[in-house]
Amino acid sequence: MAASTFPMPGKRFVIGVPYLWLIVFFLLPFLILLYISFVDMGNDINPFKPIWDAQTGLLKLKYENYGSIFRSSEGGALFQTIYVEAYVRSLWYALCTAVLCLAVGYPFAYFIARSPASVRPALLMMVMLPFWTSFLLRVYAWKGILADQGVLNRALMALGFTAEPLQLLYTDVSMLVGMTYVYLPFMVLPLYANLVKMDFRLLEAAHDLGASPFKAFWLVTVPLSRAGIIAGFMLVFIPCVGEFVIPSLLGGPENIMIGRVVWDEMFTSNNWPRATALAVVMIGLIVVPLAIYYHYTGDAAEPRK
Repeated sequence: MAASTFPMPGKRFVIGVPYLWLIVFFLLPFLILLYISFVDMGNDINPFKPIWDAQTGLLKLKYENYGSIFRSSEGGALFQTIYVEAYVRSLWYALCTAVLCLAVGYPFAYFIARSPASVRPALLMMVMLPFWTSFLLRVYAWKGILADQGVLNRALMALGFTAEPLQLLYTDVSMLVGMTYVYLPFMVLPLYANLVKMDFRLLEAAHDLGASPFKAFWLVTVPLSRAGIIAGFMLVFIPCVGEFVIPSLLGGPENIMIGRVVWDEMFTSNNWPRATALAVVMIGLIVVPLAIYYHYTGDAAEPRK
């Protein structure tokens, strides 16, 4: 009875390591961000000023660091700030990138899952091959492809499709292309891991019952790959919200996402409290909906007694 109530030392170690990792590399940094977000730096350069007044025994929290995110000034319109615009723009581009990665990655994952087992390792290696090169090099390569005198424009002019270079770089299209290319493997891999375990005899049964190939795919394959779709979507959407490098190198001046705003507040304006407040709100925008979703889906998945 005691052995079932209290895990063995080996089990405690195995269970404790992931929790320790989350505490050290997620919870503690988040608490530091949360602390700085309430600091009143004033004209000082120290973002770690004390927020506890030893004489009065009260906390000196500057809530304006959060209030200024949603209202520019006293009497100003609510949610009419550049920060809210950056949040909305970041969420929109992240959603578009996740949808594009799903549209492109699902056929890839399905093809790999249906391929002979002998060639699957080679196909998976091709999917993971971009990770062997630097992230910055891959983004700069797209600058060379999409530039006015880049590879794509030269090819279009050589083939006679256009007489002058097209404006492909520093646009919405260039930024979405770069983000889709970089994050595509994060969609393909979880989809493949889910599809490769699917029993494809179910498709044969659907065909025998008169279902067309598309109907069998939509009613059988897609529902069975739901877990892979959600995992891939989250793996793409979450990092895209805070993406900084790709919008800076491939996006235009109007494509300022929240990652660039946080950078400017921290290193240009030296306003660390507002920058950390922006980061905390961004984390909340991602974590809270996910927690609600997994709470209700977890309750629904539990068997009823």
